[in-house]
Amino acid sequence: MKEDGYKKIVKHYENCLKKHGDTHLGVDWPKLEDVDKRYEVMVDIIRINNDSDNKVSLLDFGCGTAHLFGFLDRKNYHNISYIGLDISQKFIDIAKNKYPNSTFYCVDILDSNKSIPNFDYVIMNGIFTEKRELSFDEMWNYFTKLIAVIYSKTKKGFAFNVMSKTVEWERDDLFHVSLDALSDFLSKKLTRNFIIRNDYGLFEYTVYVFKK
Repeated sequence: MKEDGYKKIVKHYENCLKKHGDTHLGVDWPKLEDVDKRYEVMVDIIRINNDSDNKVSLLDFGCGTAHLFGFLDRKNYHNISYIGLDISQKFIDIAKNKYPNSTFYCVDILDSNKSIPNFDYVIMNGIFTEKRELSFDEMWNYFTKLIAVIYSKTKKGFAFNVMSKTVEWERDDLFHVSLDALSDFLSKKLTRNFIIRNDYGLFEYTVYVFKK
């Protein structure tokens, strides 16, 4: 993958923000009713890891305009200390304006991950669902590099989603990943301690990766 290949994906999301504003469409989620469902599944990594009653730090990686923070507030997740990170200053500026008392980082973690601390949990919602004009191999290269960095920055676990291959048809602009390929990569390169969730009715699946 070209050095700036993934930044084309960032540009796509910035164009969505410009067109649709601070909405679910502004981060290219087509259906509003599915947004909270994804958040519920992502945050469930904390419960499954028996950490529901403990104070934990959570990095919302690719936070956009911090919609996850609003979800956590509505659902009264008071045990979660929220921190947002995005590569796009345009998204971060809106997030900071909405939640001035929260911590946000604007950084490309592949360029430098030393500027941010480690976190108990990292959520990567929608980071790997779209590949846009990148080839599968280019996106896979980006995916594996970024996952390895995130694994080093989390203390307890992280969650991410990708598009499923068990669908009637695939879209060229989406990142459809087979369960076999995903399991093989995680087991050989990171850990065998992970859970794959395919139980929430969307054409994607979510993966919880744990550190013991």
